[in-house]
Amino acid sequence: MVTHNGLMRVFWPSDAPRDSVPGVLVGFRNSHSDVFVVAILQEVELRQVENALLVGTLLRHSPHDIQELLQRCGHSSVCALGCVNPKNPLDLSGAEPLIVYTEPSSRFPRLHCPNNALMTMQVIVYDRPHPTRMQYLSLKPITLALGDKTRVAEWDVAFEALEQAEERERKRKAQLVEKLKLHKVVAHPPTQKELALPMLIEQVNCSHELNALLQKNIGLIGRRMKRALSVSERVVESANDLWDYTWIVLHYAFRVWIWPVAAQLFILGLVTHRIVGEAVILVLHWRPGSAGSPALKDISATAQQIDIRLQQSCYWPIQYLTLRRRKANWESITNSHPEYIRFYNSLWLVANDVIMGIAVGTFIIENASFVAAQVDTIFSAWSVEGLRRMISWLMGWPGGLKLNTELAAFLGDLFLWVIDYWANCISLLRPHLPALIQVIGYSAFAGATMPISIFSDLVSILTLHIYSFYVASARIFHWQLEIIISLFHLFRGKKRNVLRNRIDSCDYDLDQLLLGTILFTLQFFLLPTVFVFYLTFASARIAVIGLKAALEMGLACLNHFPLFAVMLRLKDPGRLPGGIYFEIQDTTGLPSDKSGVPASTPTAYVLLKF
Repeated sequence: MVTHNGLMRVFWPSDAPRDSVPGVLVGFRNSHSDVFVVAILQEVELRQVENALLVGTLLRHSPHDIQELLQRCGHSSVCALGCVNPKNPLDLSGAEPLIVYTEPSSRFPRLHCPNNALMTMQVIVYDRPHPTRMQYLSLKPITLALGDKTRVAEWDVAFEALEQAEERERKRKAQLVEKLKLHKVVAHPPTQKELALPMLIEQVNCSHELNALLQKNIGLIGRRMKRALSVSERVVESANDLWDYTWIVLHYAFRVWIWPVAAQLFILGLVTHRIVGEAVILVLHWRPGSAGSPALKDISATAQQIDIRLQQSCYWPIQYLTLRRRKANWESITNSHPEYIRFYNSLWLVANDVIMGIAVGTFIIENASFVAAQVDTIFSAWSVEGLRRMISWLMGWPGGLKLNTELAAFLGDLFLWVIDYWANCISLLRPHLPALIQVIGYSAFAGATMPISIFSDLVSILTLHIYSFYVASARIFHWQLEIIISLFHLFRGKKRNVLRNRIDSCDYDLDQLLLGTILFTLQFFLLPTVFVFYLTFASARIAVIGLKAALEMGLACLNHFPLFAVMLRLKDPGRLPGGIYFEIQDTTGLPSDKSGVPASTPTAYVLLKF
């Protein structure tokens, strides 16, 4: 015990008994100024508890290796810390243990330090996380995202540069943070109490199981001889033995005859599913030609959705085995808790996806003709007729803007001819549209994400002519703009040095300047006509991209929304730790010391919250 001026911290469980029954404090003595109370063993003597801990009586019958749990707490064993409500406090005046008094009217204990030690006490009251409910404390918020890929070669070529840029940005921010730490006004090195905080959090997480084990073995201290059973108790025991024998026979028949066959069939089906799934994933990820060419999953939203579901189904057995292995160890070990949340979050998302998909698919199948007619009307009105009217309007004087009549007529006739050809191609698909809508409806039984992804691909196919118009007009506008910039440099007597990437002076002949000026004037007057067509098709392309982005957002919500984590946060916040904080309590309303009880040491009370 500390015998000089200082601060002593005592971590006290909030569920500790408040009655006046004498007992013994058991826990960890992290240092002379840090005491962590794990359990309060009532109606036992301090010397008996010390002897029981010395021979390991109180740590018997543990479901798993007790040393693994104690090592996480930073100790090899628990120890007796002091007494609670001792009957003869004066007899302990020369002893080391801590003396604590509890009252039913107060949830905070009163501490007394022997030998009149000149110190200040700080009682930190903590709530035990329930490991069976997967509750625990953490200094940092829990992460539910999967770890970054360790092998950059497995990334797509299109995302490799982006990942490298993000890594460089993370390193730059880390260097800035380190530089900011050097410019603090006052830099305090961490104290021993601050460095011990991670170990204290582990002790809080393990306190529930340690307390349960100690309370279960408290009867081994001063055990009495077991009395003989009465007649009624022997009758009940015989009946229980008969039921146990019947249950053993049924369990043996199930384990020997039924379970092996069912397990083999299930494993065979699981292996077949995994082989087929891996084969389909390889097809979806196959890149024809060079490594930079897009795969099928990069082009089609339907293929991407199938790839997501197959990867989830192939990863579920691994997650399940990880969760099964968790039961073979202490529940206070929280390494697999994020995996548990990810596993059930994916199951919930798939279940909700299937439920909503059944509702959507039923509606689509029952109203296939109506849905097909609406889809045909919308796409014909907007992507064909609407675009045709817009091009015809641009061939005149749109909004009073005087365009080049010949160039506008040429571009308009070209685009109108392509639209007519595309409309004839779409008309061949129109009789089969109700059957296609029914196929989309049946695909919804695999989840609402399937019809959404198929509809996204259908939008891409039916607006292929808009994409072609946008690419063609963008190329023409880009070429014309580059020509105008080059002729403008010629007009100024400059030229672009491609090797040095700069603008250099250049002497041109008079004929070159005259020809360049004439061409610059012609291109400049033709630029508004090309720009108007480019702006029209770019706007149409942006509208299509906006529609597909809305569909992608719906797919992202149905596939990756943290539904299970949100439900856990609302139902039981202790299962999603987000750090801890300390709250100082007002001690003005606490009861005063009773007569005949030693005066309590000056104490501050703090609540540990999360």
